[in-house]
Amino acid sequence: MEFLSKPDWYGVAESTGTSIMAVQYDGGVVIGADSRTTTGTYIANRVTDKLTKIHDHIYCCRSGSAADTQAVADIASYHLDFHSIESGSPPLVKTAATLFQKLCYDYREQLLAGIIVAGWDEENGGQVYTVPLGGMMVRQPFSIGGSGSTYIYGHVDATYKENMTKEECLKFVSNALALAMFRDGSSGGIVRLACISKDGVERSQILGDKLPKFYEG
Repeated sequence: MEFLSKPDWYGVAESTGTSIMAVQYDGGVVIGADSRTTTGTYIANRVTDKLTKIHDHIYCCRSGSAADTQAVADIASYHLDFHSIESGSPPLVKTAATLFQKLCYDYREQLLAGIIVAGWDEENGGQVYTVPLGGMMVRQPFSIGGSGSTYIYGHVDATYKENMTKEECLKFVSNALALAMFRDGSSGGIVRLACISKDGVERSQILGDKLPKFYEG
């Protein structure tokens, strides 16, 4: 009996082949991500939310295997809730990042997860921590990740400046993500943004036809 050949995406794990970003400003952080989830070359979801709440003022941006990053985020959120109850105070952003780092390092052979942890706390204000594949952790003024990031390193290096306002950070993130999505076939959809500060979290989005436009020759 002759069987029909299966498409190349059949049986491939869902992956958030992605463009994610976070930037620190005076008073908080701005985070952003595209919304495309792929299964091989097949687009499984066009409007995925890759900005995941970990605690009231702490979020993570997820890239890699959708299942792995969702599991790690759920575990981190669970432990932070208990930590907050036991300590009687909100968790620090560094505590959340350290928890992600331990999980990603301890299970580095099993996980495909690249995480950016960002948020605000009373002790250190806005903070951005990068936890790439393998479980390293480093604090940075801004961070980019995912497959789309390889296209925009030069742009963000040339465009970033210290002490940006919240509005400047929003423009910086939306422009960078739009450029990454234009070049990277695994990134696309809409841009989801969030501003995290002492006042809480402000969520917004930029639809595909409203994204910043650049040279398309």
